[in-house]
Amino acid sequence: MICSQYIYDTLYAGIRSMQVYLPKDVQVALQRHAKRAEGLGSTVLKAVEENIRLAGESCVPLCQDTGMILCFVEYGEHAEISGDSLRYVLARAVEDAFYDGYFRKSVVADPLNVRNNTGTNLPPLIHWEVVPGSSVRISLLAKGFGSENCSCTEMLKPTAGRRGVITAVERIMERAGGAPCPPVVLGIGIGGTMDYAAVLSKKALLRELDDIHPSSYYASLETDIMEAVNRLGIGPGGLGGGDTCLGVKIESSPTHIAGLPLAVSVNCWADRKFSYCFRPTAAEASV
Repeated sequence: MICSQYIYDTLYAGIRSMQVYLPKDVQVALQRHAKRAEGLGSTVLKAVEENIRLAGESCVPLCQDTGMILCFVEYGEHAEISGDSLRYVLARAVEDAFYDGYFRKSVVADPLNVRNNTGTNLPPLIHWEVVPGSSVRISLLAKGFGSENCSCTEMLKPTAGRRGVITAVERIMERAGGAPCPPVVLGIGIGGTMDYAAVLSKKALLRELDDIHPSSYYASLETDIMEAVNRLGIGPGGLGGGDTCLGVKIESSPTHIAGLPLAVSVNCWADRKFSYCFRPTAAEASV
């Protein structure tokens, strides 16, 4: 049995932390790219590093846009949670963390009519997946919309192939320019359907920047896309003088013979993410 209060405490702390402290893998990538930046690009990355330092020292958000919270829940088919429902716990953790952290509430209740702010940053967007086992893994993204507004889904023809995917990502980033606060992280979903490719692209953003895709084909595609985007010359802050992209991560899925769905989720350098696997206690797991 997994205690719902333990889940709440962990997620609450994770949300508070990820808004203030950039993950280590992202910091390392920024430092690596800063070493070869020049001119205005170097100036932008120095400002980003100072921003990260001040946020941590002052315990304030890395960015004023503290984003919508996306939750990816991998729910073990034999998992049991005591106490409150998981949906309630997720919402409570988001609301309390935003209130106590003085984070900006950025969610409106209706996307078109009136657009009144919920005042709580609720609801979080939750994606559920049933997996083997008795554990529950919950991964969170704080998605700002300066970069989200540059994200895109395209339905390519199957004949577009590998080159067509790279060209489409280049086209999306050329259109985005400096708007998503580069250097960016790109999450790319390939396959499934139009909507599922978009979910995959968000899930891809949860990966560590220094990991390597288990498929050599997709590992090389990630490298090729990153090199292609960096050749565009957009650079940090859209001012040139350095790399545009910190990392490219791909998730793929089976799809229909007549389609090649492609989704690109653009994330700014503030790649805010958190993940934790909740397991039953050893005594309970052995029963």
